[in-house]
Amino acid sequence: MTRTLIFDRMEECTEAEVQRLMPLVPQQRAEQARRYRFTFGRYACLKSYLMLAELTGMNDMTFSFGNHGKPFLASHPDIHFSISHCRKAIAVAVADKPVGIDVESLRRADVALLHRTMNAAEQTAISASDNPVLQFTCLWTRKEAVLKLRGTGITDELQDVLSGPEQVKTCICEGYVWSLANQPIKV
Repeated sequence: MTRTLIFDRMEECTEAEVQRLMPLVPQQRAEQARRYRFTFGRYACLKSYLMLAELTGMNDMTFSFGNHGKPFLASHPDIHFSISHCRKAIAVAVADKPVGIDVESLRRADVALLHRTMNAAEQTAISASDNPVLQFTCLWTRKEAVLKLRGTGITDELQDVLSGPEQVKTCICEGYVWSLANQPIKV
């Protein structure tokens, strides 16, 4: 079972709120948040941790990292999670199997990025769309969610990443899109 939390009240992203959240997280996470240069980075670091704590019911989590940087809880290998944030929202997913989530503000892609990341059918769908910015962002979040699920990070396989067996759900919100990728259900 997968549970998600989406936070999009980004007007709460202030230095005062960062200072309020600091004592609510373990020292390791507070130190990580302090390394971010800008308020948004500090806020997203703290808020995403607290969202993950809410979903898992754990208050003191120590992250380990896979070969490609995917975080996991070594002390709880049965809990899988994924975290993402953009200027418009913070997204967290927790599941009993590998999971990937991505959230992105609506963004236009230049031609070089389209050719590098989208296959011919996807490029056609984007150019034929009434809203190419939304179409690109939906496809991008789907791809990134699948890559986070796999734990590989962004690879050279971007053009064909959506041809795998993963199940992906996409939600369109005001100014942003998020996608959630799960492993296929075995029958």
